[in-house]
Amino acid sequence: MAKAPRKMLGAAEDPHILALMRQIETQSKETLASWCINYAEAVLLPIYEGRCPGDTRPRHALTAARDWLAGKVKLPYVKNIILKEAHAAAREREDDQAAQAAARAIGQAASSIHSATHALGIAFYGAAAIAYHRLGTGASPEAYAAIAQEQGEELLASLMAVSVENEPHPVKVNWYC
Repeated sequence: MAKAPRKMLGAAEDPHILALMRQIETQSKETLASWCINYAEAVLLPIYEGRCPGDTRPRHALTAARDWLAGKVKLPYVKNIILKEAHAAAREREDDQAAQAAARAIGQAASSIHSATHALGIAFYGAAAIAYHRLGTGASPEAYAAIAQEQGEELLASLMAVSVENEPHPVKVNWYC
């Protein structure tokens, strides 16, 4: 029997993840949430929607999170959408590991408005979404590790591109990984 694919790819001790964590610690909650939402919308949402046409729940979670950033809605409203739509979409995609991981990553991106630690979720779930989308679920551990590293490096570069130098109000993060 084949081994079940991992839900996340990468590890907290990977150098690109450690660098990403250090950069996250230098930014404000608003910068991080905006970065997460934009990244998920550009990179991960196309994977999900390409594999699950017509399912707008993950997109709705990102839109709601963006609305919260703009001050249009309250946090409980967005959290409800994230839980009942993005995470529900992930639970329903057991048959498609790429779509499931993409929905999880999108849920983590939207959840970054609540806690900066969720920003790291897009690295692990996003790597799985991209890897399973590109390679399927039968590739070698080395092939998956290469994509996880590539994804982590791309995330770091994208965060660096939007980072505020000498941010006066950086997040306070307790990493539990």
